Amino acid sequence: MSHNRTLKIHPRDNIIVALTDLSKGDIVELDDVSFTLVSDVKAKHKFALRNFTVDEEILMYGVVVGKAKNEIAMGELITTKNIVHETEAYTVPKKSTVKNWTSPKLSAFSKKYFLGYHRDDGRVGTENIWLVIPLVFCQNRNVDTLKASMLKELGYENPSKKSFDVSLLVEKYKSGASEEELLELDLTTNNGQNQRNRIFPNVDGLHFLTHEGGCGGSTSDAVTLCNLLAGYINNPNVAGATILSLGCQHAQMNILERALKRIAPHSKKPVYFLEQQQSSSEPAFISEAVKKTFVGLIEANKISRAPAPLSKLTIGLECGGSDGFSGISANPTLGYVSDLVVGLGGAAILSEFPELNGVEQELINRCVDVDKAQKFAQIMKTYNAKATALGAGFYANPSPGNIKDGLITDAIKSAGAAKKGGTSPVIDVLDYTEQLEKPGLNLLCTPGNDVESTTGLAGSGANIILFTTGLGTPTGNPAAPVIKIATNTAVYKKMNDIIDFNTGGIIDGEHTVESCGEALLSYIIKVASGELEVNARRLGQNDFIPWKRGLSL
Repeated sequence: MSHNRTLKIHPRDNIIVALTDLSKGDIVELDDVSFTLVSDVKAKHKFALRNFTVDEEILMYGVVVGKAKNEIAMGELITTKNIVHETEAYTVPKKSTVKNWTSPKLSAFSKKYFLGYHRDDGRVGTENIWLVIPLVFCQNRNVDTLKASMLKELGYENPSKKSFDVSLLVEKYKSGASEEELLELDLTTNNGQNQRNRIFPNVDGLHFLTHEGGCGGSTSDAVTLCNLLAGYINNPNVAGATILSLGCQHAQMNILERALKRIAPHSKKPVYFLEQQQSSSEPAFISEAVKKTFVGLIEANKISRAPAPLSKLTIGLECGGSDGFSGISANPTLGYVSDLVVGLGGAAILSEFPELNGVEQELINRCVDVDKAQKFAQIMKTYNAKATALGAGFYANPSPGNIKDGLITDAIKSAGAAKKGGTSPVIDVLDYTEQLEKPGLNLLCTPGNDVESTTGLAGSGANIILFTTGLGTPTGNPAAPVIKIATNTAVYKKMNDIIDFNTGGIIDGEHTVESCGEALLSYIIKVASGELEVNARRLGQNDFIPWKRGLSL
């Protein structure tokens, strides 16, 4: 069997990845050893490189990712039936162990720039957008009314959205069509315009957030929500915002105002606060919101794109719908891009703390000072302890889709997910809603839930988000463009209406992580300049789910 059908990721590993479907009886030759597979092994899954006894450690990516539940034979498929989650212990050293870091070769990008929106605080947006934000869930209906009233008239109605012609079903049903004939009908129609005739050409989007928070939960969740919303308003992609409040909820306007003043004391962004209980009627309240938003858009339209160095990029690093190839292709590609951006003076944010379980020691060793390492270790321990107390520790993180496609334990998933962070030193550790302040690689505590984590990345300052997926996901974000990156060519071809970039060539042996990384950074520059529209924007996928920290994995 040729080596390109299997992969040993790290010299210490004792399980092997199948790059293609393998059959029981196939001969594997690896590390001067030849043996026969005793199981069928589908692509993305792993098999044993040697015989294991009960409780022996399973290693992948050079770290412990599980232990044997029972005896495992050389060449046997690794499954949830024969291994369980296991990780190595970690400690914080008394002094930093960070060594001098050498970035990848930067010459291809040292003179590159993107066309962005320069803000008063020196940061640069990759978009120029206006947000309409409810402070409490009972304003969602008013937000929807505003959305219906404004998008089409201002030229922001999504032209690519397809409608589904239910009348055709009714017509055919009345004419006596069979169930089989009904199921064969094509209901999709495209009623949109090819060109968006925007009234405000320098405003890239008018986005309307909705959520289920702000009242009825804990006071701490209401405060956290206000901190998150302040981060959204402060995001360099955001020109300003309209805030809708009922008036009696936990998430009060003055809490949001204080949060904004704390993180952006000198901000000149227009932010309009409206309280329904102080209004004479609901129509009057909505009318005032429409007028204030329109005036804000006039102000936002006064700025236009101008050249900015790549040091002004802040990339959020995210994965979702992960598979057994994520840690081999797309995630290492993001890691290489992260190293390039950091080397160029920009910032990267690695999130999803449940998916760093098992690689804590590596990240601790990369922290530039002991205080940052201690903060990271403490957040991890507190988070895991709280999750475990509620019956779902980090070990429970892999989804059924993850497991089906080769991510058998959380530690296997984590070891691959951490590759998104590249090799650069960890310059800062941020808890949820804390704002990015330093260039370099930052760790941000978010859950592993795709949308909650992506929501957190934009709230801490990411002006563009890179999102790897092996199974496919339609996630986007209202405050930052989300570039979807496939781990394998099959899912890219199948779902290229929602996925933007393919790293499957790494698996196929056609490309390297380095070549894919350089191509992806070139793609990012075009998105950041407004030259390319990501599929999530084209499809109007603007997901926003705040994290209620009671429990979310």
